[in-house]
Amino acid sequence: MNIINKAFKAPSYFIVTLLLLLSISQSSLAADKNPQTAWSKIDAGALVVDVRTAQEFASGHLDNAINIPFEAIAEGLNKLNVDKEREIVLYCRSGRRSGIANDTLIEKGYTNTYNGGGYKILNNHKK
Repeated sequence: MNIINKAFKAPSYFIVTLLLLLSISQSSLAADKNPQTAWSKIDAGALVVDVRTAQEFASGHLDNAINIPFEAIAEGLNKLNVDKEREIVLYCRSGRRSGIANDTLIEKGYTNTYNGGGYKILNNHKK
């Protein structure tokens, strides 16, 4: 009986841990993504980075945006010698990839990054 109890407890701990991690991950991805905040940063001179693929970027992007796919965000900004204190607004199709890119930049020491969310929402809110 003791073996059976242990077998059922282990998966339940795993499931609880997994759910906790997913909720933390989703809340961090939802932290930014306010189009008005993103546009106020852009209007104040923030660097605008589209982290979608080159093909997605070519199909339409925000004015003055540069394209660095999210997987290469830190290397791309490093090649461009972007100061780690520079204001940066990131966006993608939905905000998921820009959230990942944002987290990557924070891990690399960037201090003024913002996940602007999705291209369509930002484009519809531009002034």
